[in-house]
Amino acid sequence: MTKQTQPLRIGLIGAGPWAGMTQAPALAGHPDVMFSGVWGRRPEAAAALADAHGTAAFTGDEGIEALFAVSDAVAFAVPPDVQAPLAARAAAAGRHLLLDKPVATNVAAARAAARAAQDAQVASVVFCTLRFAADTAPWVAEQAAADGWFTAHAQWLGSLYSDDSDSPFAASPWRREKGGLWDVGPHALSALLPVLGDVTTLSAGRGPADTVHLVLRHTSGASSTVTLGLSAPGKAAGTSLVLLGERGRAELPEGWGDPVDSFRRAVDALLGAARTGQAHDCDIHFGVRLTEILAEAEELLAGTAP
Repeated sequence: MTKQTQPLRIGLIGAGPWAGMTQAPALAGHPDVMFSGVWGRRPEAAAALADAHGTAAFTGDEGIEALFAVSDAVAFAVPPDVQAPLAARAAAAGRHLLLDKPVATNVAAARAAARAAQDAQVASVVFCTLRFAADTAPWVAEQAAADGWFTAHAQWLGSLYSDDSDSPFAASPWRREKGGLWDVGPHALSALLPVLGDVTTLSAGRGPADTVHLVLRHTSGASSTVTLGLSAPGKAAGTSLVLLGERGRAELPEGWGDPVDSFRRAVDALLGAARTGQAHDCDIHFGVRLTEILAEAEELLAGTAP
């Protein structure tokens, strides 16, 4: 991997709600980063976000190349199956990658982006929030360092589509199409895999609306169950992850903290990987594995798995 020794110029692809709430303010406020620009599909959105953070706006296909030209790395806040081919282009241009989760909902596209990053020897980090939030990241690391876990249960239930929801993400077409499996599934897996090991077998079943239930076996021998959805009633929504084993019970801390602060920590991770040449645990290859697991679950739910 090529080592980065100078301050990183990071451009942002995406100008929607998540970019405005998280990535843009984190990049603009990071002391070791130059926020080199914002690309958006809608020129007015890109211009508004860029103006708010004192950087340049880009749009159109030529704008993507122009953003690459003034950047050392690219952060992404676009739908996953838009992200993956753009990430492959960015990597081919020699740009480090700060990706959102999931990397893609298509295994071939995720693997192609990873190959591009590998071929170009660029650094990559996938922003799985739990792996960077101030309270949850050390908890995951502590449990991963312990042995003797027997089983676990994770539950990620959102109320994005409840009648009283005012979430700006409710209008997201890809979330409507793919549901909780793909939107919140990466969160659960990003915490379970470092602790219990990779998934060796899985089964999947459907619940109400977009809710799905997964049963996983891991390389450690432990099992886990995962419930995912975006359509729960407001009072039923919430997240939890409980581990049970020889040490007793361990429960994921409540609250994920400030997403801007968490994203800054992901930026720090990318800076470290770019400067040292050492891959981060939550890099694009880990992101590909998440896509592979979720795609297998999707196939099982559709009844098309071999």
